[in-house]
Amino acid sequence: MFQIKKICCIGAGYVGGPTCSVIASMCPEITVTVVDVNESRIKAWNSDTLPIYEPGLKDVVESCRGTNLFFSTDIDSAIKEADLVFISVNTPTKTYGMGKGRAADLKYIEACARQIVEVSDGYKIVTEKSTVPVRAAESIRRIFDANTKPTLNLQVLSNPEFLAEGTAVKDLKEPDRVLIGGDETAEGQRAIRALCAVYEHWVPKARIITTNTWSSELSKLAANAFLAQRISSINSISALCEATGADVEEVAKAIGMDQRIGSKFLKASVGFGGSCFQKDVLNLVYLCEALNLPEVASYWQQVIDMNEYQRRRFACRIIDCLFNTVTGKKIALLGFSFKKDTGDTRESSSIYISKYLMDEGAKLYIYDPKVLKEQIIQDLSQPSISEDNPERVSELVTVTSDPYEACKSAHALVICTEWDMFKELDYEKIYKKMLKPAFIFDGRRVLDHLHVHLQNIGFQIETIGKKVTSTRIPYTPAAACPRIIASEPPTKKAKV
Repeated sequence: MFQIKKICCIGAGYVGGPTCSVIASMCPEITVTVVDVNESRIKAWNSDTLPIYEPGLKDVVESCRGTNLFFSTDIDSAIKEADLVFISVNTPTKTYGMGKGRAADLKYIEACARQIVEVSDGYKIVTEKSTVPVRAAESIRRIFDANTKPTLNLQVLSNPEFLAEGTAVKDLKEPDRVLIGGDETAEGQRAIRALCAVYEHWVPKARIITTNTWSSELSKLAANAFLAQRISSINSISALCEATGADVEEVAKAIGMDQRIGSKFLKASVGFGGSCFQKDVLNLVYLCEALNLPEVASYWQQVIDMNEYQRRRFACRIIDCLFNTVTGKKIALLGFSFKKDTGDTRESSSIYISKYLMDEGAKLYIYDPKVLKEQIIQDLSQPSISEDNPERVSELVTVTSDPYEACKSAHALVICTEWDMFKELDYEKIYKKMLKPAFIFDGRRVLDHLHVHLQNIGFQIETIGKKVTSTRIPYTPAAACPRIIASEPPTKKAKV
């Protein structure tokens, strides 16, 4: 059996960095080199301050960095020396051309494939780690076949990553399953066995699943679509709970105890974010449309539409409670990453809540314990978020390093990320320095245990999926909250 002794991973991001760090930690006899064109990112991986925050990751990296784990910008050399090459580059949703807003942009995957075939010689296993559309491996193989050399033998595998940010190290060390897809030929099966042998250093054989390439690629899309669907499902019930007086947490507990349903991913919130869920569901929608399955495409599109509706509905609720106007009002927004225990802001609901409030002229004071100021400003300055007017970000947004400073003289406090520290804040101190009436909008249900205490202090509390303040008179009719469809471009406002 072919034995893998050297691994190269192209892409030092949220997948490539943690995945290969854990592989190096678990397989001390294998040399692992993570490469990237981004010099500053590689410098960060080689420093005491890693480019991404993930609990336990720094300890893993420091335990083997410089021994059998290396980070480099010398991509060609790493490819040449490797027995196995992971492709872990970004596959964003296309923002132009055919498939705009749905299809995955595979330009980085293609660039990697061309670089690999150009500098490689002998036998190598090339493995997709990035989330890719079905049949992407076939595209890679066609590039390899069109540029083959007499001494070159490249085998293509699919090995999608199922880690969750915030628990990535645990997920990698104790995976539910490892999925490896490849050709059903003798050469393809040989490559699969070689990659299986790497994972068998720490993963039980029963948890390593082998399939054909297409099943592996589709399994990744389907897994994320199912998880996103559960979040949108419970969020739809949260709207019903607010209208009827039910509590979505109680409903989620009741249905989650049904073993056929289970309790995971039934946490109502301001919506899902992250690099995968929206991208993968939209990719699935595009795939179904391309295969002439419009009913299936429409079904999965509703998952995205419900997520966007939940974000817009929460923003409308803030405006409604603040006497139907937030123009010029200071609002403290606590949490900007898409979930706790990560600094990743991609597709974070905080970005969209901020956009809707900026559209109304609110002055936002944003605090997050792990997201850098530069990242927040960059996210809010995107043309689709800033309405092609990035100057308004500098006028309306202040990023602070202190949650108490963010809340000082604010009309409202909005929790958008479920950081544990927000449960421990001194809310009496915060209340004294806020304008009255002082509102808390809990978009993550992190303060449920404090409702009585907060009301005794004087706060008016609004939360997802539950009526807390029953005496509030709504200023905005429910029908006045516009529905946003993710597939449609945002409405452009006239610049003033």
